[in-house]
Amino acid sequence: MTFPVAARVAALAVTAAVAVGVATDAHAEREGWPESFTVGTGSQGGTYFGYGSGWAGIVSEALDVSGGAEVTGGPMQNMALVHAGQLAFGMTTMGPAAESIAGSNPIAPGLTMTNACAMFPMYQTPFSITALSSSGITSVDEIPEGARIGFGPAGSTSDTYFPRMMTELGVEFDRRNGGWSDLGGQLQDGLLDVIAFAAGVPVPAVSQLEVQTDINIIEFTEDEQAKITEAFPVANFDIAADTYTTLEGPARSVSMWNFAIANCDLPEDFIYAVVDAVMSDNERMVSTHRAARSTLPEFWDRNTVMPWHPGAARWFAENAGADIPASLIHSN
Repeated sequence: MTFPVAARVAALAVTAAVAVGVATDAHAEREGWPESFTVGTGSQGGTYFGYGSGWAGIVSEALDVSGGAEVTGGPMQNMALVHAGQLAFGMTTMGPAAESIAGSNPIAPGLTMTNACAMFPMYQTPFSITALSSSGITSVDEIPEGARIGFGPAGSTSDTYFPRMMTELGVEFDRRNGGWSDLGGQLQDGLLDVIAFAAGVPVPAVSQLEVQTDINIIEFTEDEQAKITEAFPVANFDIAADTYTTLEGPARSVSMWNFAIANCDLPEDFIYAVVDAVMSDNERMVSTHRAARSTLPEFWDRNTVMPWHPGAARWFAENAGADIPASLIHSN
């Protein structure tokens, strides 16, 4: 089986030949393995892009299979592309995954996307708000009526949930979309008033902004946090003070878990080896992106909505003591 590398953007290309029949640490057979793979990520300047490029490189080197990352529209599009087999791998959050499985993915309304399987836990996505210090905006209730808010790429986790959260908190806004790097430039140029980020921290676009100008990272109040966690599939989260130089202490937020996903038809031993390459060396994963500090075996149970790929389920059962019911493991 060969999954095509989509033609839009190839952010990382690691060339290697498939060593058919050559033993690896994880297994000795490679029957049915793809000759190459692509990981669907998100926009440039977002965490998905950097994180996905990192683990694609680790897997490619460990398994001697050509692999890379591709810029996409984020979790919703990744669910659709992986389900359809247009990409081998992708990354998604629990909310978009649940909506996709229920047939509510806006890319293909009514299609139940059950052929995208859970592979491994990545990290929590905090929802955070950034404005220029010169705007004078220091809290959610100071966001002016009609503020131009950038919510990230259309169909992304941020774009799916953050507008609803702002509405829940009584904010009236002019909705804008785009890649994180582009929105960061627009904020700096005065074309946006606020950016509402849903991405693993540190968000590269925010780190770049605070180097170039003075910004405010706006936390939720306890009451705002309570309203959001009651209304949406998120949990309380604190953005650590050392995440950004702008912060003087932890910033109150909410978050949603992210998981790597695989097309369910990929060979079990291939996915077992992919998971082994990523989950067995967290220090190396963290070196590619700090968000990977949560890419740990014990967080396997954060998947509450997706079927597990059999290869991934076997890895977590053997290496993390996971007790995954057979009903939650994909079967053909």
